[in-house]
Amino acid sequence: NMAASAEGDAEGWCAAERPGAGGLALLGLAPSAPSCPHGPALLFVKTSQGKEEGRRFYACSACRDRRDCNFFQWEDEKVSEARLAAREEYNRNHQPSFTHRQNVERYENFVLLPLSKRRFCQECQQLLLPSEWEKHSDHQFLCDISTAQLKSPSQLLYPLENKKTNAQYLFADRSCQFLLDLIIDLGFRQVLCVGTPRLHEKIQSKASQEDDFRVRSLLLDIDFRYSQFYTEDEFCHYNMFNHYFFGGEASRETCRKFLYQDNGERVIMVTDPPFGGLVGALASSFKKLMSMWKKTEKEGHNNQEMPVFWIFPYFFESRILDYFPSFSMMDYQVDYDNHALYKYGKTGRRQSPVRIFTNLTPSMIVLPVEEGYRFCAICQRYVSSGNQHCEICNSCTSKDGRRWKHCVLCKKCVKPSWFHCNNCNCCALQNHTCEKTDAGCFVCGKAGHKRSTCPSLS
Repeated sequence: NMAASAEGDAEGWCAAERPGAGGLALLGLAPSAPSCPHGPALLFVKTSQGKEEGRRFYACSACRDRRDCNFFQWEDEKVSEARLAAREEYNRNHQPSFTHRQNVERYENFVLLPLSKRRFCQECQQLLLPSEWEKHSDHQFLCDISTAQLKSPSQLLYPLENKKTNAQYLFADRSCQFLLDLIIDLGFRQVLCVGTPRLHEKIQSKASQEDDFRVRSLLLDIDFRYSQFYTEDEFCHYNMFNHYFFGGEASRETCRKFLYQDNGERVIMVTDPPFGGLVGALASSFKKLMSMWKKTEKEGHNNQEMPVFWIFPYFFESRILDYFPSFSMMDYQVDYDNHALYKYGKTGRRQSPVRIFTNLTPSMIVLPVEEGYRFCAICQRYVSSGNQHCEICNSCTSKDGRRWKHCVLCKKCVKPSWFHCNNCNCCALQNHTCEKTDAGCFVCGKAGHKRSTCPSLS
């Protein structure tokens, strides 16, 4: 039963974000961790009021939904040889049917075909060579795949929108163009795209069309379908939750070589992880990528960090700053093509909550004035026009684009829809349920303490 309950917890491992809350705590990547088809598993423990409780267990790093990967193992469990062999066999069978090299060769053959013979199977999400048509005859497929379509694979492939695993929400063109312009204006030449296929696509496409375009990019992504469109120097199959390169040492070396070009000068990492992902696991992987860069030959990298744009919702700000104190959050609202809510130009609650976190000096990040951003001379950064400078806090405090108001009792600015509640002794929505109600303890009914500290229990 205990196993079933822990396995149930593995399904909702997002709770592992708040070590103080009851639920799960992520203990990280153990050196001897067992592997599932997504690489080494992560170690978790059940917690109650911030204290570790019960046995530790391993669960898949990439999938929170057990229907996508049901890997589970107790940390202290003795696994028989037979089960280890069966697991290795299972992991092997759950790898893609073609290798990256085979996909590159298939692509080379595919582009030689006349337009009328270029087919893409929508069910298998695969470019088809004429000899394979028969096998896919009862599937839905697209015909006459043009060169332009091949250069925009993110529009050809179905977005994997399962929020708990892939959450492939793709940048709207406006945000993608803004990011690329910003990267060029800041003088970067090498862009490590971690889970940002649209940006990579834009860079690759410009590089192939414009002779004087100097920016290069490498895509690290868990979606192996991209290996059909990019060479081994342009794409690495990578899991950002456990820093796992599926292509092994060769793939890791590709990434290292990319970061080493020009002695690691003018490199920036841009990452757009699934929003349900564990910040702790992501931070650990990003630190490893950053230290890979730090090992470049460049003198004077010692105290520097590789420049990063981490794109994530603003309500994770404190978690990101816990891991990266040098980061700050920009006001720019990033929006997505295929996300119902995160669209540009909406007002109020429907504005995109997604922001850019970066370790670059905030004043360097110039935001478009025509989209309603302005420069705050006191904060020395661009802010959204509704973000008014608070003289008491001495900063532009709004996180969501609306004008926030200062609460003297809380000693900070709060959302315009919040009011100070004397019961809770903090600001909250007007019709919220108070935490400090007068209801008594569940055990004895008396006020002043909770069930867990009830004297009757002792």
